[in-house]
This record gives sequence, structure tokens and C-alpha cells, in this order.
Amino acid sequence: MNMDKEKLVSYIKKLAEQRILVVGDLAIDEMIYGDAERISREAPVLILQHTKTKIILGGASNAAHNAATLNDGKVGVIGVCGDDYQSGQLVDAFEKAGIDCKYIVKDKTRKTITKTRISGSITTSITQQIVRIDRQTNSPVCESTENKIIENIEKAIPEYDAVILSNYHIGTLTKRIIETTIKLANKYGKIVVVDAQKDLGIYKNVTSMTPNLPDTEKAVGFELHNDEDLKKAGDKLLSEVKSKSVLITCGADGMFVAEPKKKYTKIPVFNKSEVFDVTGAGDTVTAVYTLALAAGADFVHAAIIGNIAASLVVRQFGCATTTINELLEAAVKL
Repeated sequence: MNMDKEKLVSYIKKLAEQRILVVGDLAIDEMIYGDAERISREAPVLILQHTKTKIILGGASNAAHNAATLNDGKVGVIGVCGDDYQSGQLVDAFEKAGIDCKYIVKDKTRKTITKTRISGSITTSITQQIVRIDRQTNSPVCESTENKIIENIEKAIPEYDAVILSNYHIGTLTKRIIETTIKLANKYGKIVVVDAQKDLGIYKNVTSMTPNLPDTEKAVGFELHNDEDLKKAGDKLLSEVKSKSVLITCGADGMFVAEPKKKYTKIPVFNKSEVFDVTGAGDTVTAVYTLALAAGADFVHAAIIGNIAASLVVRQFGCATTTINELLEAAVKL
């Protein structure tokens, strides 16, 4: 891995100037905490004495939040929400994060994507998640909502430097929305990065994509056991999607960057011994990687910056974010 530390620092300092648009499945994570009191007489379940509730931006919203903490809110989001109580929580969370949410489309027939996690604790133990409740509409958005989303994409893309397509496969990113976003991003010379879990072959002519190892294996049809497998998978994805690079995140084994003309780079994981919670780490990588590309970084240095960011957020519980200063401090220690 060839790394220029001066370049790395200069790119990190430029992250704050870049404007990012996130298009995808916007969601909130509702975190409900309580102290375990006793077993209920009604059923063999714990009774929790409620202590606090936190609303955190999740799904595609988490990628937007990660970017917003680095570029002082120069972030916009496009997606769909329901006409329900949770939609108000979603908008409120975006506004508190300084994220522009004027392009969100409200659809009365859909539920605002909400992941509710209920966790309990006792004084002698760490907090333990007990149950998760998902509230969402899995079917693709209807034609009228799709048209409104596309209208907003047409308005928004010229305002931003880069676009993230964040697909959690909960109905927002239809084939038409994906194709329109990529076509417009290319028309206006914008960077477009894809974060998706399946159907990677439908994202044609993008700047880059950031699949993890299991999703890459599903996409290419074979298991990845070593560097040669990664090279083969990278080449196959590059050929199929006609992207300028592919960044494969490999968990504890770091990252692998594949570029055209058989150019490959393996990036080791940083702070491997300090992992507490990997929730949302993929969103962090995508957001920071995209910001770095918009700042002029090459694919390898952008991936390294994304890797540094991930190493910082996995030290915290839940969907977390990092800052420019934290990235700079970590970078100079490499």
C-alpha cells in the first residue's frame, strides 16, 4: 500500500468543503433503554423501568449524518417517509444534524422506516439489547411518489459535488430512480458512489461502489478466500458496472481497492483491537470515502481515509460519527 501522509492530511482538511447528496432508504433508529426490574407476572418477560429514549439517524440517513459532521451540514437527502409520528422524528433528527431535508417526499401509504431497539441493564452488567422491532414498507414506491423523487433529484444534483446511492432495499431506490440519478450525476460531472447489498450489476457507469465481502461474493458468484479471489471479483465488478473503482470492505481484514488495468491495493484495518460495535461502520466508510473523492483524493487515499473513519466509529456503541480533528489525529499516527 503506497500512502503519502501529507496528501492524506491535505485531503482530510478539504472534506469540510464538499457538498454531498444522499439518495436512498432514509430511516431512524429508536433506542429505548431501561433498567431491569423484575420478571412480569403476566408472562416470563423482563419488566424494564424506562430510563431514556434516543433517536438516531440510521439507514441511508446515517451516511448523511456521517458526512454532515465532517462538512458542517453541507448535506442533502432525498427519499420517502410516511405521514406518521415517526416522520416528524426523522425530520427533527435531520434538522438537529443540520441536514437539508426539503427534498424528502411524504407518502401516506408508507411507513417511515424505523428500527426500534429495546435494551435493558442492571447495575452490575453492560446494556443488553433484548428485542428489535422494524417498522417499514418493503414494496417499491408507487409511480406518483417515484415521479416526485425523480423531480427532486433533477433539482438537487446540480447543487452538490457528489451523490451517494444508499440502498437498504426497503423500496426507495427503484430501477428508474437509480438510472436517473446516475445519468444526471454523470451529465453534471458529479461523483456517484453506490452502497448496496445486492443487485450490484444494475448500477452502471458509477464512480465507485463499496460492497462488503459477503455481498461481493453474492454478486460475483464465488467465495473470496485470498487476494487472488479479490482481484478476480474486483475485475468482474469493474467490467459489469463499468465503474472507475470498486472498494470491497473486508471487515477485520481491511479493504481492497480494484481499479481498471489490473491495479489493486490492499489496505489493512486500523485499531483492530479497539472494536466495540460495527453498527453503521459501512455507512461511515461510504460517506467519508465519497467526501474524500469529492475533495480530489485518488481512490486509494480516499479508501484509507474511510478506513480511518471506520476505525474511530467502531469504538463507540450504535451508529456513530467522527470529526475532522479526530481523523487528522488518527492520520498522523499511521
